[in-house]
Amino acid sequence: MPSSPPVSLTPKGDQLAPKGDQLAPLLDRIASALERLTPPPIVEAGFETADAFVWHAADSSLAPVPNVNRVDMALLRGIDRVRDQLVQNTERFARGLPANNALLWGARGMGKSSLVKAVHAEINRRHAAAPNFRPLKLIEIHREDIESLPVLMGKVRKAPYSFLVFCDDLSFDAEDTKYKSLKAVLEGGIEGRPENVVFYATSNRRHLLPRDMMDNERSTAINPGEAVEEKVSLSDRFGLWLGFHRCSQDEYLEMVFGYADHFGLQLDRAIMQAESLEWATTRGSRSGRTAWQFIQDLAGRLEQRLEV
Repeated sequence: MPSSPPVSLTPKGDQLAPKGDQLAPLLDRIASALERLTPPPIVEAGFETADAFVWHAADSSLAPVPNVNRVDMALLRGIDRVRDQLVQNTERFARGLPANNALLWGARGMGKSSLVKAVHAEINRRHAAAPNFRPLKLIEIHREDIESLPVLMGKVRKAPYSFLVFCDDLSFDAEDTKYKSLKAVLEGGIEGRPENVVFYATSNRRHLLPRDMMDNERSTAINPGEAVEEKVSLSDRFGLWLGFHRCSQDEYLEMVFGYADHFGLQLDRAIMQAESLEWATTRGSRSGRTAWQFIQDLAGRLEQRLEV
């Protein structure tokens, strides 16, 4: 008997390929699927859209902040000397004159970060009517994003504005090497700090590094002096050091009464004094932050809103 022709298990090419009228819809579906998998492009707002921004290192973008969380300069009590120094330094910078990077260090809750934000607003207010004045821009960078500072500097270097780059609660741990990047940006490197940028930082530590870390370096290094100098030299990059110290009882009460008068809180002065002192005692701290927290509690009990 004649043998049957072999059966092909492989489909013919024309059975696999879609016909011409089916190809276009298939390609459209593939393109739509790829678009859904691709993240949307970053649409970064221009510097003219706001006076304050937050730097996001993950996607190298600046998010505008329409309403900055800050208090009026007049409400910051007990820090007159450092306030005037920071205002003068920022004023010179805004006018295009030489100015220093500033490190605001010291006791917690004494208004370090509040002062930076208040000074930024005050300088823009003072010069708002000046001809050809461009508002000073405030950019906040988070401590964990310090290594991305060179990228941020590249974005603002040629912009027609002056920038106050601000890092709140800046400090470094024993195994943290980000401080080396900060040192290079502040003064080192080939390009150096852009002329239109000044860097302000707040910290509870004068040298930004824990004392036990420095003591450990001193005890284990072959040359203890050089090891400690490497760490301490970071704070030397800040030309302006402003110390914030714990306030006295009189200064604390001045803050409390200043807030109460500003917001029109009606309560007998003797009662307010006794309650505010008790409030500070229970927290073990007299500071501007403690005074503000007491005022918030008092306003709540008086059923009065605080319009900052």
